[in-house]
Amino acid sequence: ADGIMGLGRGHLSVVDQLVDRGVINDSFSLCYGGMDVGGGAMVLGGISPPADMVFTHSDPVRSPYYNIDLKEIHVAGKRLSLNPGVFDGKHGTILDSGTTYAYLPEAAFVAFKDAIMKELHSLKRIHGPDPNYNDICFSGAGSDVSQISKTFPAVDMVFGNGQNLSLSPENYLFQHSKVHGAYCLGILQNGIDPTTLLGGIIVRNTLVMYDREHEKIGFWKTNCSELLERLHIFGAPPPVPSDLDRTNSTTDMPPSLAPRPPQGVLHGELQVGLITFYMLLSVKYSDLKPHVTELAQFIARELDVNTLQVHLLNFTSKGNDSLTRWTILPAGYADYFSNATAMSIIARLAEHRVQLPDTFGSYQLVEWNIEPPPKRKWWQQHYLVVVVTIIVTLILGLSASWAWFIWRCRQEALSAYKPVDAAVPEQELQPL
Repeated sequence: ADGIMGLGRGHLSVVDQLVDRGVINDSFSLCYGGMDVGGGAMVLGGISPPADMVFTHSDPVRSPYYNIDLKEIHVAGKRLSLNPGVFDGKHGTILDSGTTYAYLPEAAFVAFKDAIMKELHSLKRIHGPDPNYNDICFSGAGSDVSQISKTFPAVDMVFGNGQNLSLSPENYLFQHSKVHGAYCLGILQNGIDPTTLLGGIIVRNTLVMYDREHEKIGFWKTNCSELLERLHIFGAPPPVPSDLDRTNSTTDMPPSLAPRPPQGVLHGELQVGLITFYMLLSVKYSDLKPHVTELAQFIARELDVNTLQVHLLNFTSKGNDSLTRWTILPAGYADYFSNATAMSIIARLAEHRVQLPDTFGSYQLVEWNIEPPPKRKWWQQHYLVVVVTIIVTLILGLSASWAWFIWRCRQEALSAYKPVDAAVPEQELQPL
């Protein structure tokens, strides 16, 4: 390698610098080549995750590293008899793309090694390629990497949310460099360190999405050389006619085509301040109306946004169908979405990844649109200056009024004072 790119957390990280400048949203993805296939891919910014991507929570407060919530390991379908807390020691379970192999705490490593060896009856154990290391290696599995799954067992990692990441043998083995057709365990003991460290071997032929914005990491088994074709990262869905009046009913709307995006959007540095879309639901509005709030919550959950960001603008009843118009606002006090976040939201809708309960029937995304952030008036853009100016003006005005009041009081006091021997003009007595 010619160098190392820092993708961790910290203000010097490439990702953090791009996020701070608004170039990408707070996410990136890495795709790792397989045992016998080189190459890989990196995507800076958010992507629309595949439907079968496996996610786990990643807590940025837990440690400065990218950690995952590993709870169990299964070998050949059998759970290792371990306390789930074994994977939570020190820094927890860390996913590190800069580490080649995987390292487990002693108890977990011994249990894993024993479980693997119990499944290997026809292989011969041999010494490793380097006499300085006590590698656990086996010969007799054949040189065809695509066939070693017939000899070595499958391994599963189970996360705290119950989702399961399946590992093929190439995700825990490396090829013996001196014996043809031999393989060695690439999961090793992490000395006396209780941290679980998962290196690149675990994610061979896997797309890993580091979704820092939503504090989760996703895994998707794939051939990284075919990633762009399979994932559809670039390019919007194919267009369909945009006349909304012709797509207000399920009979007029072709279900196989994606909704039409507005012309020329999401290209260049356009800031997306608002996303609106029409959703046609196969349910009467009289049945839908009592559940609008619930529907908004489901949409927010499926689009990975906050419920407060999703608003129903209006609806049109079309017989047994309901045409609803929705808007999605940026999170919190943000003025706009990143392009990647906006495309991720639209892609989830367009590719029908939003799973709604049967209560709402089936749905079709009819049309969507984006709008730039509203232009603020001068005083809104410089509200801090305006507020400070008003406060300073008030302070100066009050100070001037107080100074004038004090001066006036002093003048009155001076004019009222008369020396004892001062001549006082006689005043005529008024007649009775």
